[in-house]
Amino acid sequence: MIISFNGDHGSGKSTIAKMVAEKLDYPRYYAGQIFRDMAEKNKMSLVEYLKLGEKDASIDKNVDDHIMELAKKEKDFVVESRTAWHFIPNSLKIFLKVDEEEGAQRMLKHLKKSNARSNEDKGVQTIQDVIASNRRRKESDEKRYKKYYSIDGGDAANYDFVLDTTKLGIQEVFLKTINFIDKKIKS
Repeated sequence: MIISFNGDHGSGKSTIAKMVAEKLDYPRYYAGQIFRDMAEKNKMSLVEYLKLGEKDASIDKNVDDHIMELAKKEKDFVVESRTAWHFIPNSLKIFLKVDEEEGAQRMLKHLKKSNARSNEDKGVQTIQDVIASNRRRKESDEKRYKKYYSIDGGDAANYDFVLDTTKLGIQEVFLKTINFIDKKIKS
């Protein structure tokens, strides 16, 4: 079974995708890291690189093509991607949502703990910085996906399971998610 994750910034999607992959002993693929690596290679911040993607369709297409190839070659894996639900329509599609401020607080806490993982995080010091950065990234994502694919990744109708994680801890989110997946595997 291919399980695709999408969600709001700070919703816990990376953490939950990792936990699900470990529990099921599936490989996990993370499109966000591919974008970050490409941005760094081009000496750009993630936001700058995504902005470039608004004019150059190949930036998204390279990642999306890679994800589609994985689906042709592998039967069971977890993928975290803003577009995998669209490009792998037979995947089990999961969307985690979170209140904007709660998501920003989680991200800021993580950034402070990890000492900023990449260029786009270095200037982020406050909740307002995180919210502003998240909004820029979301706006760029939405603009590109509408322009190139005519899709809306935030539409709950695109997913098999949507969970609001705002008031839930990681273990609660994991249990609700893995229970849903287990039911689908058994059916």
